[in-house]
Amino acid sequence: MTEDTLISKLELIKTASRENRLYVSDLILNNTYDFEELINIAFRVEDKLSIKAFWVLEFVVKDNFKLIVPYIDYLSKNAYKVIFGSAVRPLSKIIQIIIHNNNNKEQFLKSIQKELFTEVLFDWMISNHKVAIKAYSMYSLFLLGKEINWIHQELKNIIIKNTNNESSAYKSRGKITLAQIKKFNSSIKLR
Repeated sequence: MTEDTLISKLELIKTASRENRLYVSDLILNNTYDFEELINIAFRVEDKLSIKAFWVLEFVVKDNFKLIVPYIDYLSKNAYKVIFGSAVRPLSKIIQIIIHNNNNKEQFLKSIQKELFTEVLFDWMISNHKVAIKAYSMYSLFLLGKEINWIHQELKNIIIKNTNNESSAYKSRGKITLAQIKKFNSSIKLR
């Protein structure tokens, strides 16, 4: 598929409905050589088409995680550039998928990539973003905190500080994350 064809497919997506995103993600999954072009479009961060590219990218990564692995360095270095909240939400989910797979399967993230992800995730936690972005960030930071010991305390502080000003969904996710941190820290002390 040419860049123009991919752009035209993305432009056909009128809403973030599952069906719309699945259609284009299936095209990418069936022609994985188009994956790099999808990433290039997604990181044209001042173009609103990047939002649709991130919607599709999330579905592709959920379905075939290995496709994103060669691009993790690029992703970690450029995630902070994404400005549209509707693009940050799927990007925060993609980062969560990456970090989850790094913890559960094999260690492929480099220290600098973890640092860059940590920085952008904390930025999203303290910025004016919707709860989904903050929830994905909380979970990702919890996972990173299993390896980087200062993260849990900082995450805990932010959750507690922001709880009164956030939605009930934030409070719920925050309560779960605080319980996970407590349980993890208790298990460390038992060792």
